[in-house]
Amino acid sequence: MVDQGSCVEVMYLDLYRRLNLKPGDLTMYDSPLVSFDGNLVAPKGQIRLPVQAGSEVVEVDFIVVDAYSFYTAIVARPWLHTLGAISSTLHQKVKYPSDDRIEELVGTQLPPQEKEELVIFLKKNVDISAWNAYEAPGVDPSFICHHLNVNPVVTPKKQPPWCSSKEYLDAVKDEMTKLKQAGAIKEVFLP
Repeated sequence: MVDQGSCVEVMYLDLYRRLNLKPGDLTMYDSPLVSFDGNLVAPKGQIRLPVQAGSEVVEVDFIVVDAYSFYTAIVARPWLHTLGAISSTLHQKVKYPSDDRIEELVGTQLPPQEKEELVIFLKKNVDISAWNAYEAPGVDPSFICHHLNVNPVVTPKKQPPWCSSKEYLDAVKDEMTKLKQAGAIKEVFLP
């Protein structure tokens, strides 16, 4: 996730472990952070890692925390500034200068060569792909099952209804009207 409002890059412990990094790789970082829910979080430490963005590689100082999050890592203003990047939450894109052109990152973007190789591989092996768990007997469920990054000791809570201000609702309606008129979206009626 890209957080333009944050001044530190955060890596959650789940990702840190999946990268096979050891506790000894961390340097001391003892300043507490405030989480999205307003609680103080004590960092496990800090680590500098290279992060590839398109054709650029940037060294990023991640603060490693053991806290619940939907994300595995958060890059913030230092990363954006190092790249000279501009991010758009509306378009879910990051644009930055690279040599004599502007490069663009999109949330689930693969480099063209990797995408082409993946498509060729999948087409070549479509006959041996399992489309559901029943077509893969004997395969360990931990390998084929989706994993949600959920803290098992926290009881789920129903969020209270959220009420928008009249000005906000009016702005949303205006924007929706513009998008419909531009043909960017269309209204769908469900049965």
